[in-house]
Amino acid sequence: MAGTAGTPGTPRVLRAMNDRAALDLLLEHGQLSRTRIGKLTGLSKPTASQLLARLEAAGLVLATGTTEGRPGPGAQLYEVNPAAGYAAGLDVTPQRILAAVADITGRTVGRFELPTPGRRTGIPVVRQVTDALDGAVKAAGLTRGDVHRLVIGTPGAFDPTTGRLRYASHLPGWHSPTLLEELAAALPMPFEYENDVNLVALAEQRLGAARGHADFVLLWNQEGLGAALVLGGRLHRGWTGGAGEVGFLPVPGTPLVRQVTKANSGGYQELAGSQAVPRLARDLGIEDIPTGPYTEAAAQLVARAARTGDEPHRDLLRAYATRLATGLASLVSVLDPELVVLSGASLTSGGEPLRALVQAELEELAASRPRLVVSDVREDPVLRGALESALATTRDEVFDTSR
Repeated sequence: MAGTAGTPGTPRVLRAMNDRAALDLLLEHGQLSRTRIGKLTGLSKPTASQLLARLEAAGLVLATGTTEGRPGPGAQLYEVNPAAGYAAGLDVTPQRILAAVADITGRTVGRFELPTPGRRTGIPVVRQVTDALDGAVKAAGLTRGDVHRLVIGTPGAFDPTTGRLRYASHLPGWHSPTLLEELAAALPMPFEYENDVNLVALAEQRLGAARGHADFVLLWNQEGLGAALVLGGRLHRGWTGGAGEVGFLPVPGTPLVRQVTKANSGGYQELAGSQAVPRLARDLGIEDIPTGPYTEAAAQLVARAARTGDEPHRDLLRAYATRLATGLASLVSVLDPELVVLSGASLTSGGEPLRALVQAELEELAASRPRLVVSDVREDPVLRGALESALATTRDEVFDTSR
């Protein structure tokens, strides 16, 4: 039954649905011929030809060459036009802001790192954000106006009821109640903000170990210990954005921490956070403990323990696995996830030996028995998640041919 213009079932809407299906296939497979697109979408050759002509005229696809190696003339190949749209992402830590710009295909085309050594800079947060973004935009050979959307990843979370950053007292300058309004006034494109660990989970869901999984927990251990919760395929953020702030979780083996937000720590952080690993190594009599930031020291110690067969290092890995499983047991008992992804340098550096030990410990501590896997997205996972989030919305806007 025909409807009014723009309603489901009309030719315009059906064409737009076919267009989007073809564009998604080109993103997934790369170059495709008209015949291959027709087979994958179920469209006839004439309809596939009209679709590609329409998308090429709209600047969304490019004719890039022909197939080779077969008898007869080669078939024309098509790909998504990388310049059809751009998105940007920021990964914010107390030490620096890492910014990147990606084209519509997901390829990073510009990158910039802005050091922000705490309060010593004296530079307002809004200026830091715009400087970092401008650096990445310039590196990409673009202007701010070319970027469709920006996603900013930070520790903690912005409370949707107050607009203030919570659970991240270690991020100086980011707690002004007017910060989001100031950013909106300074940025020429729409922007969103998201917790950094949630963005890591998004990267794993789109590109890594959690692809195809609708219910999983990502445990992150780097500067801080945190988790991201994906339930029914969607991030669960909680009422104030604080879902997954498991560093505050009271656990056996540490004193009960009260007023945790003032202490900026809790039982699980003290038990199994990165800063606990060097202390644990000293208690076990391990010598030659790396100097420098505790996150780097922890990753080096865990990596060494995973590949070294002497007794103290084996004890370190077993003790660390038990501490990690102690907090995870509470999470999986409540959420019963299908999968747990271990991410962050203090976890991924342990590789399969650490994963297997945590899996074995967890099976003794919790009735629910999810499968544990090590993260696949190792390079700048927060930034990659920010780009993936920004690209998802950008593609919805740019690829919409129904208007």
